[in-house]
Amino acid sequence: MSKLMSGIMSYILPPSNDVFYSLFEEGTAWCKKSAELFQEILKSGITDEHVALAREYKHASSKNIKKTLEVLDTSFVTPIDREDIQNIATLLNKITKKITKSCINIKIYRLEDITENLKNQAQTLIDATEELEQIFANFKKPTISDMTAKNLKMKEIETRGDEILISATEALFSGKYDALNVIKLRDIHKDLENALDSCYSVSDAVVSVVLKMS
Repeated sequence: MSKLMSGIMSYILPPSNDVFYSLFEEGTAWCKKSAELFQEILKSGITDEHVALAREYKHASSKNIKKTLEVLDTSFVTPIDREDIQNIATLLNKITKKITKSCINIKIYRLEDITENLKNQAQTLIDATEELEQIFANFKKPTISDMTAKNLKMKEIETRGDEILISATEALFSGKYDALNVIKLRDIHKDLENALDSCYSVSDAVVSVVLKMS
């Protein structure tokens, strides 16, 4: 087969080895690694090694979405709608970027006041990224009931995160913290909340795909 014909066939035929599903799983792995890194930083304190790891995870996540879009651009037939592939990949990358930004900002802000609300928010991110792992482990052969149940669980995690954010906001404006620490903590809480919201958005997007495929 000529190179030209081979190129045409690779464009027409679906990507081999379920490449998009593998890329989703890889993207989710970077989300989880970032969440675990953030929790470790809160427990042990920030180091230069932690900052280097955060940047490494962010870079790896960016490479993952770049590869996803490249494969998407060269594929005529895809296992799910192109818009859904792009949306899910973009959201996964956003999760990692928001968490790694928070990791690095702890160093930049010289944040020493690690609050219980911050620790609780970190745990919700661990729970959410673990749930994402399970979602994508079953994405190739999903059932509506299973994915709906996982989406409901993700909603519970996201709601818990909302409650933690409310508690954190009340504490920040209670007068206990000086103005500079309020700004630092509020900024980090906001990025973590955005990451958690994106976890739920990914779960919602997967359920939508499964419903369209059923």
